[in-house]
Amino acid sequence: VVLKTPRGGYDGKGVRIVASASEAADAADWFEAMSPLLAEAKVEFSRELSAMVARTPDGETRAWPVVHTIQVDGVCDEVIAPALDIPLEVAAAAEDAAVRIANELGVTGVMAVEMFETPGVGAGFLINELAMRPHNTGHWTQDGSVTSQFEQHLRAILNLPLGATELLGPVVVMKNFLGGANQNLFSAYPAALASEPAAKVHCYGKAVRPGRKIGHVNLVGAAAADVDSVRRRAGVVANIIRDGRAPAGAAPETSEESA
Repeated sequence: VVLKTPRGGYDGKGVRIVASASEAADAADWFEAMSPLLAEAKVEFSRELSAMVARTPDGETRAWPVVHTIQVDGVCDEVIAPALDIPLEVAAAAEDAAVRIANELGVTGVMAVEMFETPGVGAGFLINELAMRPHNTGHWTQDGSVTSQFEQHLRAILNLPLGATELLGPVVVMKNFLGGANQNLFSAYPAALASEPAAKVHCYGKAVRPGRKIGHVNLVGAAAADVDSVRRRAGVVANIIRDGRAPAGAAPETSEESA
């Protein structure tokens, strides 16, 4: 099972996977005897998904395409929009589920519905978590959607008509960067931006600490088939900012987006 603290957990913090009662007892000590703990079944899944939806007080709703989220050590590392190779009926059902939850809970604003993809089981997904706010898995919308999640959130809470949620390209990649060796993030901007002119860098203004999410890079691809190239190029930009220098021998990759 998966044990979780009842409050205060995020980015994999406050979570332990245990296989026996004795491991659960050890985990309770690790959690500093916080009681009770939440216990959830450990789900077998192929990948993680997220469905973002917005709702106004009058009940208008709009959803963005379901995206593929990639976690590293419990922290969201990348988001690929849309989720590639997902059956159309599964994507539609996931969007419908997000809208239904927003309506039944009376949500106002943006909500992220995080999911496990479970091919051949149930509807093909299981809902894992709800985030009643703009969310890390929706940051790609800043540069990859007609309406960003932040603009949409304001439209929703002001009860204004919601904006269109179509993508601005066949594929969009969001790559987080965590705190690393570089304390002066802006010193790395010239090298980072030169490495990929099409990249959009967003820095949160947080103090730099190892493992802390401090910004992200968005990059729109010209074709879904280019997703591996887009991921690699976005990763180069993020790594330059994190480390404060370009990797040895690195050269800008020629692409339609940067040409």
